[in-house]
Amino acid sequence: MCFQAEALNREALFTDETENFRFPTEPLEGDDVYLRFRTARDNVDYVYYIEDGSRKEAVMEKSDSDGLFDYYEYKITVGRERISYSFKVVKGSESCYYNRLGATMDNQECFHFRIAPGFSTPDWAKGAIMYQIYVDRFCNGDPSNDVVDNEYFYIDQNVMHVSDWSKYPSQMDVGCFYGGDLQGVWDKLDYIQNLGVDVIYFNPIFVSPSNHKYDCQDYDHIDPHYGVIVKDGGEPLKRGSADNRQATKYMVRSTAKENLEASDAFFARFVAEVHRRGMKVILDGVFNHCGSFNKWLDGELLYQMSGDYEAGAYVSEDSPYHTFFKFYKDDAWPCNDSYDGWWGHSTLPKLNYEESPKLYEYIMKIARKWVSPPYNVDGWRLDVAADLGHSSEYNHQFWRDFRNAVKEANPKAIVLAEHYGDPSSWLAGDQWDTVMNYDAFMEPVTWFLTGMEKHSDESNPNLYGDGESFFRSMNYHMSRMMTNSMMVAMNELSNHDHSRFLTRTNRTVGRISTKGAKAASEGVNYGVFREAVLIQMTWPGAPTIYYGDEAGVCGWTDPDNRRTYPWGNENLELIEFHKYMTGLHHRIAALRRGSLKQLLAGRQLIAYGRFCGDSVCAVIVNNRATERDVQLPVWQLGLSDGDTLVRHMLTYETGYNVGRISYEVADGQVSVFMPANSAILLATDRV
Repeated sequence: MCFQAEALNREALFTDETENFRFPTEPLEGDDVYLRFRTARDNVDYVYYIEDGSRKEAVMEKSDSDGLFDYYEYKITVGRERISYSFKVVKGSESCYYNRLGATMDNQECFHFRIAPGFSTPDWAKGAIMYQIYVDRFCNGDPSNDVVDNEYFYIDQNVMHVSDWSKYPSQMDVGCFYGGDLQGVWDKLDYIQNLGVDVIYFNPIFVSPSNHKYDCQDYDHIDPHYGVIVKDGGEPLKRGSADNRQATKYMVRSTAKENLEASDAFFARFVAEVHRRGMKVILDGVFNHCGSFNKWLDGELLYQMSGDYEAGAYVSEDSPYHTFFKFYKDDAWPCNDSYDGWWGHSTLPKLNYEESPKLYEYIMKIARKWVSPPYNVDGWRLDVAADLGHSSEYNHQFWRDFRNAVKEANPKAIVLAEHYGDPSSWLAGDQWDTVMNYDAFMEPVTWFLTGMEKHSDESNPNLYGDGESFFRSMNYHMSRMMTNSMMVAMNELSNHDHSRFLTRTNRTVGRISTKGAKAASEGVNYGVFREAVLIQMTWPGAPTIYYGDEAGVCGWTDPDNRRTYPWGNENLELIEFHKYMTGLHHRIAALRRGSLKQLLAGRQLIAYGRFCGDSVCAVIVNNRATERDVQLPVWQLGLSDGDTLVRHMLTYETGYNVGRISYEVADGQVSVFMPANSAILLATDRV
């Protein structure tokens, strides 16, 4: 490959925070850290290391070269303070900076590389395949713990048991229970393991009255409707009754110590079995708010009825939990309903940490409890984490303390937050490990491949197929995370809050209330869906499959995205495709921990490479409805003329092909024919 000697070759410039270019990648205080920077061979005069804006500038030394590139090195010694750094490259009168956005003329510090001494994310989570399970809709393994019709009243309706497993969710779905439980997940562990899953992430499983369980009733215990009911009795409500003081069956099932203790013990055995199989478990923690059924509030008087619990704050002004909630009226007891609700929802009372040290300590105890023996859970996913507390200052302090509590109990546990927008103030090394990756994965992939917003609520033709916008968005949002956070970020195509990705491929704006459930499956494009999965399995981070996506489940946004797993009616070809892709993700080292390099961006076209030592791979995505030939500049990945890349996966409109075909590098490129709506994975690894 010949470079123009007279010009600064910006495409050759590269560095990042992976092991290729920084060692150690997660330094401790006092460590010597070696930084490397790549340029085209004999192409630059100087490379400068720049620290903390411009407070320190030092010339880097050329350490070694290969046939294509020169490598410059610089050693720093890390102290206690965080470091931000970038680089400056000079050739004659030409110069540019290099930061997290790549070669640039604008060296804003917010885009610098960063070191937070002592901050590390769990090695097991880097590049791990995660599987999200919404328990009620996955598998019913124990019908004896099913919610029964009229068991209690919740949000304007008597709850109901749905006997038809294949029934579409109703518009008012919160009180509809299909019977999925932890025994059902245990029964399907062979399936989950064979899918290539490393980590099971559960939507909330603590005692709660809804099927989504983001309205926690008791943080101390697993819901017996998901666990074990050893003590049953009482009666459901009479049809049409809204008085939960008569819901004695639910009271027994959800408050009896026998059921709570048996369910906790069952969960401990379940986690032990998952660990025996080499997988991990992450729980959903909802600590911004609880539910009106919560034992601290007792808004339905269930715990007062049972006679075994202290008075709730709704019941009595003298409740030991009075300060757990903010009340606006001081003269409304008993049954004081003036408490602060999250976003005004009375069923979701906001927790009042600033005025309740006791509440704070209680939640820190919960944080430690579930990651400790006998449960040994491997981490927390934190719901609406940025909303917790009543001020930004308190929010950050709470998460610092929460992180310390979790890591002291289980140093290898992960702290993973739900967040929309810039997460950088939480990802400085002292709070969260990472985030659910909406901004730096789900949204850019969705806009590029489908032109749809992630709820299917709107479309944007300008973003559809815009490869340059895809990379701009990805690079910007990825720059808000350090690489060790990015490598464990939850990269989802679908989840319980957004439309199923397969439905987005029909490029139709709609919800179940406007289009009906069947329309979610009409006009979908499996070729585009497979493109998305191939990106998911080759992009930096932790690819996270929302249960049923791999089996072809469709659905509009909440509640339609919470359909049951279609046991016996799966799309077996899609499942096999996912198994191939998870297998490749595990076997190709570059896909788990390698550097990322943009190669091509055009109309309905993106291409990028991943590389780590001798492991090099390249991905091309042709999202247009016609075929094309692509010249891929693989010299940027360190491949020389005569080297070969092997095709490991080609997806297209009607299927996929895993036949091995070799592509030889000539003039720094490989020429690849791409069918319509196709994606290809090429790699040097022998897998």
